[in-house]
Amino acid sequence: MSQLRKPTRMAAFAAAAVLVGGQATAWGPVAHQAVNSHAIDTLPKGLKPFYKNHRLELPSLSPEAVIPEEGLDRRFAVDRLVPFPFADAPHTEAEMKAHYAEIGEKVGRLPWLIEQSYERLVEAFKARDKNRILAESDQLAGLVADLHNPLALTDNADGQKTGQHGLWARFTIRLPEAMQNRLKLDPDAAHYLDDPRSYLFAMINDTYVWLDNLLYQEDLAHRGQGGYTELYYEMFEQRAGRILRDRLSQAAGDVGSYWYTAWTAAGRPELP
Repeated sequence: MSQLRKPTRMAAFAAAAVLVGGQATAWGPVAHQAVNSHAIDTLPKGLKPFYKNHRLELPSLSPEAVIPEEGLDRRFAVDRLVPFPFADAPHTEAEMKAHYAEIGEKVGRLPWLIEQSYERLVEAFKARDKNRILAESDQLAGLVADLHNPLALTDNADGQKTGQHGLWARFTIRLPEAMQNRLKLDPDAAHYLDDPRSYLFAMINDTYVWLDNLLYQEDLAHRGQGGYTELYYEMFEQRAGRILRDRLSQAAGDVGSYWYTAWTAAGRPELP
């Protein structure tokens, strides 16, 4: 029987933040670091050397990496607005405020945060400012990765509506920690995004379709067990590990695509 790796101090802190404060990272540090590392490998030869040479200067990959606590802004509970496939979901923040002013703050701002970070990255590339490029690349990567978490897109983010309380911490933090040595990602190569906004909302639909399966598999993993023990996480990995790998692999490819598209939009400048 495989051993469940004990959570790091950082992961334990993040899990506690979810339980007591309702705010934590959409993914834990293990997931974010895996996404960023693999995103670098997806890049074309004109851009990859810059990120490889400076990978340890990316905040989330530095030796002193600290994944900051996040608020509910970094979610988008789109199923609170319209039903899947979300054809009538607002595609701008102005539209969101105009049609959903009363509940907008409870839904989150993740799509708009991604758009704003992407534009800042384009400007950083144009300025050829290494520190800004790396800081904003890291910020954008975290946001894009968040969008690949099915729980970040639902009003049932913590499993509270299906009797699965605490699911947020178990799936986004503890399961990646438990699978750390087996978390092999397989992202597609980065590609140019003709329309980053349209692609953003395509990502939302591609992520959301995993939600029901995740809820079902977690329920099966917990059946017959009195708590969330080592055995539970072994069962959870068997049933939902594929979902986790898929979401993080897709996130890594999409992060690389956003970096590559921002560099291209800036005119593909030579980088320091």
